Amino acid sequence: MKRVAFLLGLWGLFSLCHAQLSDAEEGGDEEVVDLFTTPRSKLAASTSDFGYNLFRQLAARDPKASVLLSPMSISAAFTQLSMGASERAEKQLYRVLRYHSLQDTKIHDTLRGLLASLRASTKGFSSVERLLLARRLRSKPEYLNTVEKQYGERPQILLGGPRDLKTVNDWFRQQTRGKVDRVLATPLPRNSAIVPVGAAYFKGKWITRFGKMGKMEDFQLDGAAPARVAVMQQENYPVKIGMDSDLGCTIAQVPMEDGVSMYFFLPDEVTQNLTLIEEALTSEFVQDLANTLHPVHVQLTLPVLKLVYSTDLLALLSGLGLSEWLEDTDLIKISTQAIKLSTVRHKAVVETAPEGSQYASAPSSSAQQSLALSYRVDRPFLFLVRDEPSGALLFIGKVLNPRDLASA
Repeated sequence: MKRVAFLLGLWGLFSLCHAQLSDAEEGGDEEVVDLFTTPRSKLAASTSDFGYNLFRQLAARDPKASVLLSPMSISAAFTQLSMGASERAEKQLYRVLRYHSLQDTKIHDTLRGLLASLRASTKGFSSVERLLLARRLRSKPEYLNTVEKQYGERPQILLGGPRDLKTVNDWFRQQTRGKVDRVLATPLPRNSAIVPVGAAYFKGKWITRFGKMGKMEDFQLDGAAPARVAVMQQENYPVKIGMDSDLGCTIAQVPMEDGVSMYFFLPDEVTQNLTLIEEALTSEFVQDLANTLHPVHVQLTLPVLKLVYSTDLLALLSGLGLSEWLEDTDLIKISTQAIKLSTVRHKAVVETAPEGSQYASAPSSSAQQSLALSYRVDRPFLFLVRDEPSGALLFIGKVLNPRDLASA
C-alpha cells in the first residue's frame, strides 16, 4: 500500500496550529493493516481495482479526451456473464474482475447485497445491467433463470433487426426513470451474439449546500483559450484536504449524504496529462486517503456538472488480460454454440447541483479561517464518487473540459 505522506507539507504550507501538526505526526511509522475486513468491503475493493484498471485503459485510448466510467455497473454486467462460463473461463473473468483472491463462496449473494445498498435512493446512485442474447443462440433456460433469480432481471433475447434498438433503449430508460437515455446510440452489429450493457446515473446531495450558483467563470484549458462554465461557490465549506507532491496535485474530499463522497484530484498546473494520478489509484490508496486527509474549511468553487459519456469497452478488454478469453469465451452454460463478443456498451451520467441538507457555518476567527483557504476546481481534474461505508467506487472521471461531456 502506498503511504500517503503529504499532510505535513500541507500543514506547513497552511501554517496550521501546533496541535494539528502534533496529531499528524503522532503514531510514527504506519502499521500495515487490513483495510477491508468484511465480504462486502472486500468485494467493493475488488470492483474498485477493476474499475481503476479499466479506467486507465480508457484514458490511455485517447489521452486528450474527457472520459467517465461506472465500475460497479460494468463489474455487475460481467459478473452476470461469468455465471454462464466454464470453470476455466470463469477463472479468467474472475482474475480480471479482481475476484480471484476473495475466497468468497457466495460472491453473487455478496454482490447482490452490495448493489442493493448502493442503490438506496438517499445515495443518488442508480445502475442497471443487462445481457442481450441473440435468439439464434438458443440460450439455455437454466442460465436465464439463474441470472433472473440472482439479480432480478432476465437477459433479453434479441429478435434481430432495428426493432431491438428501440426495445433496449426503452427498457433502460424506464429502469433509470428517464435519467439515462439512448444507451444504444447506434444499432448493434449484425453478428452480435452476447452484448453486456451497463448504464449508471448519479446525482447525490451535498451535506453542506452551496450559497452561490450559476456565475460563469473561466475553466483553464491546456493549450487553448479558457472555457466559460457555470460554477457553484461557498465560503467556510467543510472538506478534507491534502497535497501530494509526488503526484503534483491537491486532493479534496467533499462529503455527500448517506456516506457518499466526491474526491477531486486537482493538478498543480494546467495540464491534460493526468497519467501520474491515474497510475497511483488503487482501492488501498483511496482508502488510505479517506483515513488520512485532514478536515479544514475552505472557500470552495466547483463547476456545475452534467456529464454524459457513452462508449464501447470491447477493445479495452485485451489490455486487461482477456485476449485469450475473447478468442474462446467458453460460455457453455449459456449456449452450446461458440460465442464471441462483438461489443460491450456502457453509458454513464453524473450531475452536480448546489443543494444540500445543511447551511455552511458562519466564518470564525480561528487560525484556519484567518488563512482564507481556497480550493478552486478551475482546470483539468480527475474525480471519484465513492461510497465510504463499503469503499465501493461508483464513478471515476477525467474532465479536461466540462463541455466535452455535456451531451452524448
